[in-house]
Amino acid sequence: MASHRKPRTRILKSASTKRGVLGVTTAALASVSLLSQSAQAAPNDDKPSISEVKKKVDKLYQQAETSTQKYNQAKEKTDAQRKKADRSLDEAAERTAKLNDARRTLGNYATAQYRSGTMSQTATLLLTEDPQQFFQQTHVLDRMTGRQKEAVTDFEKQQKAAKDKREAATEELASLTASQKALKKNKQEVQDKLAEARKLLSKLTAEEKARLAKIEKKKQEAARKAAERAEQARRDAEKGGGSQGGSHSAQAEKVLAYAKQQLGKPYVWGATGPSSFDCSGLTQGAWKAAGISLPRTTWDQVKVGTKVAKSDMKAGDLVFFYDDISHVGIYVGGGQMIHAPKPGADVTYENVSYMPFHSAVRPG
Repeated sequence: MASHRKPRTRILKSASTKRGVLGVTTAALASVSLLSQSAQAAPNDDKPSISEVKKKVDKLYQQAETSTQKYNQAKEKTDAQRKKADRSLDEAAERTAKLNDARRTLGNYATAQYRSGTMSQTATLLLTEDPQQFFQQTHVLDRMTGRQKEAVTDFEKQQKAAKDKREAATEELASLTASQKALKKNKQEVQDKLAEARKLLSKLTAEEKARLAKIEKKKQEAARKAAERAEQARRDAEKGGGSQGGSHSAQAEKVLAYAKQQLGKPYVWGATGPSSFDCSGLTQGAWKAAGISLPRTTWDQVKVGTKVAKSDMKAGDLVFFYDDISHVGIYVGGGQMIHAPKPGADVTYENVSYMPFHSAVRPG
């Protein structure tokens, strides 16, 4: 029996139709592949480059340097304030001792009056806060002997002095407390900036960190060689009679000798040596070796000595950077300096063009 089902119609696809289908399929696969690659690449596109990270970190270090100078300033003030407070407390204690001596003298007179049966007005005087008012009310001074009058006068004098010293000590202690609060605040600012910088650096891969370290090392090595050439040229000029002149030349030699001895020692904010330094701690120590006492902060060091143009700088001069004068180095010649750069780095040579130049000063 023949089947009554309608035969299935076969559709023949031409070669062009097959190519079209294949083309659509390939395009679809390619699109999926591209989307997948884009999804994987997206996080990397947001990741900052090494140069961007370095720029941000350098900015944070510079801000930390500013906070470090604030810390140094607050610490200096706190130390001075602590000495003043201690001195005021000692003086108050000394005056209190003298007041007690005067009180004992009056007490002896009061005891004598009590034994003789006379009015013990001296004893009453010991209990009053205002001796002068007591005198006006009782006229007791008119009936006292010469020695008793001297004792009362001394008591009044010591009482006032002791009160003044106690008040002064109280004020010094209040100032000390304020200085300590400022010190704590500046310390926290430094730590916050350094923590932020470390966080950025931690996001770099080991390879990126190695590349960054290699760039830094290469830069410092170039600065060291340039500085050595400049120093040799300076010595040759001095031998030929072209010395930079007298006492400054001798001082500069001592400054540079000290600075070179510190090469390789770590930067530590707030440090003044001998095992670590911040920027102004290094310059202060170097010039101290030459017999010149510099203030602690960059903001005060820039005011000491003679200001010189960048083109007229000589070895030993102080070179200051940034608009806020937050960094300083020691010029060695040839456009190079020795400085304590930043946390995580050591005292090293650096080109003075590496940071925005502010001014130069020749101490002495």
